Amino acid sequence: MSTSRRQFLQYLLAASALTACAPGMRASSGEGRASSKKKILVLGGTGFLGPAFVTAAQARGHSLTLFNRGKTRPHLFPDTEKLQGDRDPNKGEGLKALAGRSFDAVLDTSGYYPRMVRASAELLAPNVGQYVFISSVSAYAKNDTPHADETAATATLADPTVETMGKNYENFGGLKRACEEAVEKTLPGRATLVRPGYIVGPEDGSDRYSYFPRRFEQGGEMLAPGSPSDPLQIIDVRDLAEWLVLMIENNTTGTFNAVGPEKPWSMGEMFAACREVTGKDTKLTWVPGEFLLKNGEDGEGDLPIWAPAFGAYAGMHLRSNARAVRAGLKLRSPVITTRDALAWFKSQPQERRDKPRAGLSPEREAELLSLWAKVQGQQG
Repeated sequence: MSTSRRQFLQYLLAASALTACAPGMRASSGEGRASSKKKILVLGGTGFLGPAFVTAAQARGHSLTLFNRGKTRPHLFPDTEKLQGDRDPNKGEGLKALAGRSFDAVLDTSGYYPRMVRASAELLAPNVGQYVFISSVSAYAKNDTPHADETAATATLADPTVETMGKNYENFGGLKRACEEAVEKTLPGRATLVRPGYIVGPEDGSDRYSYFPRRFEQGGEMLAPGSPSDPLQIIDVRDLAEWLVLMIENNTTGTFNAVGPEKPWSMGEMFAACREVTGKDTKLTWVPGEFLLKNGEDGEGDLPIWAPAFGAYAGMHLRSNARAVRAGLKLRSPVITTRDALAWFKSQPQERRDKPRAGLSPEREAELLSLWAKVQGQQG
């Protein structure tokens, strides 16, 4: 699989509109409500990150308006103002519902193509104080440098006018960067560019992260990808949402890698969290990354989130989050995220649980474990 395909999976996590509101929001800073109530527009707001943000912002006393097509979970937030339209100004009523409206800040969770992001930015620029754009770490050109910060080289587009992700989603990173540039140029000094990696936690309908604790809970022999020391970066959607509220309250601008945990985490620690959460004593068989790559597994197919800790992927789970932490990003224990992600999945209807959307099938896992056992036998 290509690097661009991996980038697309990051996009699905960073900007997905798959799931509903995440429960249990905490205030991102201080106690109780914000001292200054703000009017905030959310472009999107009913997917995964959007609802978590709305819940966190309302808990802090802010006034929210949602703008979307009204197709994804329109029943959410019945007491919140909702405007209907399309990000593409050439479709239907386009952005007309936003004309003449003023807001202290806008959170753009649904921008994928620069023409459309530019249209909303230009329309809102005269009457908005801050534009927060949810981008992705896929906006970077490469993933091969551990601890790279926001100054790392970014992706480009061969055709700046392209409005497709491409056959292998090779355009995604360049499109996200082009969207960032559209916001920066339209609202200089008022843009907040947020680059998340894997957003996980309760309400994550992709099932990528929850695969690990739910498979661990099943017991038996489990394939553990790579090695215990392989790095792993995730961010709980609730932590990201609460930090975004704080960024708007403080009118903080600039570019930020929204990744976590605060201290480096590893696959070994992730499985330790699974053991703590489930109480199971599942047997882990660690299968090296080189073997998995050779046999078609690199985090893009059946094995989610994990990536080889070498070569072109060496920095994929080691982006620097120092700037975001300095700006107030608070990150809960990954053990809590693991517990809550598993609990949410188990709360779903049986027919939903019977068809998880990510992870090795029992047959594929058994196949890989058998192949690895044969290799070990030959080496022995």
